[in-house]
Amino acid sequence: MIQNIFETNQNEALAYLSLPIIVWVTIAGFIPAILLFFVEIEYEEKWFKGILTRALSMFASLIVIAVIAALYYQDYVSVGRNNSNLQREIVPANFVNSTVKYVYNRYLAEPIPFTTLGDDAKRDTNQSKPTLMFLVVGETARGKNFSMNGYEKDTNPFTSKSGGVISFNDVRSCGTATAVSVPCMFSNMGRKEFDDNRARNSEGLLDVLQKTGISIFWKENDGGCKGVCDRVPNIEIEPKDHPKFCDKNTCYDEVVLQDLDSEIAQMKGDKLVGFHLIGSHGPTYYKRYPDAHRQFTPDCPRSDIENCTDEELTNTYDNTIRYTDFVIGEMIAKLKTYEDKYNTALLYVSDHGESLGELGLYLHGTPYQFAPDDQTRVPMQVWMSPGFIKEKGVDMACLQQKAADTRYSHDNIFSSVLGIWDVKTSVYEKGLDIFSQCRNVQ
Repeated sequence: MIQNIFETNQNEALAYLSLPIIVWVTIAGFIPAILLFFVEIEYEEKWFKGILTRALSMFASLIVIAVIAALYYQDYVSVGRNNSNLQREIVPANFVNSTVKYVYNRYLAEPIPFTTLGDDAKRDTNQSKPTLMFLVVGETARGKNFSMNGYEKDTNPFTSKSGGVISFNDVRSCGTATAVSVPCMFSNMGRKEFDDNRARNSEGLLDVLQKTGISIFWKENDGGCKGVCDRVPNIEIEPKDHPKFCDKNTCYDEVVLQDLDSEIAQMKGDKLVGFHLIGSHGPTYYKRYPDAHRQFTPDCPRSDIENCTDEELTNTYDNTIRYTDFVIGEMIAKLKTYEDKYNTALLYVSDHGESLGELGLYLHGTPYQFAPDDQTRVPMQVWMSPGFIKEKGVDMACLQQKAADTRYSHDNIFSSVLGIWDVKTSVYEKGLDIFSQCRNVQ
């Protein structure tokens, strides 16, 4: 969460401001502070006596704490050893410790050498047609709110009718915030081994693919790619350039489809286009979909979502999921127009989930050890053209079964994408390749 605070952008920060919050801070914060400023404080004439009195009081308190701890040491020690993560729940020590740790690692620690990855990467380019793949990173989508995963409301009316879309029922995120999950899923480190400092100073998935001759292009609509696109051609959507789809700060995700044909035309050979969607980013969920996609009502067009009813909040959030589904459906439709020239495919996965008031939690960013399922279970979808399926030897029935019965995670993304592109490299792990068991590769 401290990392989120430091790395958030202006648009995300402004989304948390609302009139009720401003009024509350003014009444409960600024006005009392001003009144206290004019309160006269009478100090003891002998300052040494005051310091001594306070020191003795603190010492006496420590003695009492020590006695209590000694009497119940056996109870405390087992709890502490078995639940070491409890130290992260001590307020405000946890905030101070996390802030100091973040500042040190990011700005004060000695920089580690930059590491290249997959320098031995090679790829079989003997294929009937070149390949065009869309790799789509979603934002704040909950896997349980996908109707293709059993959700009661029809939040996937577009991809479910696209033909051949497979939805993975149980996928877990690497983190509960974009700043962690996105670098993690594009690295060759698993969730348990992930280190942000190492990831920032290392090449990732897109770098390895680019080394094999694949033309890469990244379109950013979520405020930053967190370093994963730094060494490949990329653009960040500017709201001022697309007034039809944007307000002054953010854009509907349809905007990434603009100019796409010309951008693809400028790429050479096999092509991968990456998209980073703003998806279901809160708390201003109502700003993530246009009125034409306001399917579930009543919704809640406000940022102080704790004041929405459960029905309103869920409807608003589900509208964002449905709109993302529309965008993914449009991407698949676009890929179908290229089937005469390319073998095409799409992989979509969200970075993390979201809490909508369950257990008293909202938004995301809860420490992973305590995070509810809603924040860590994410959607993932795959679509492949008939030509791609034939070229790659994919058994779609097998993949559909795996998607329904097997738990996957962001740990699988790195090797799965390398594998489906037939990249041979020492950093590829077949055991993490989702597609490997469902391919007939000679």
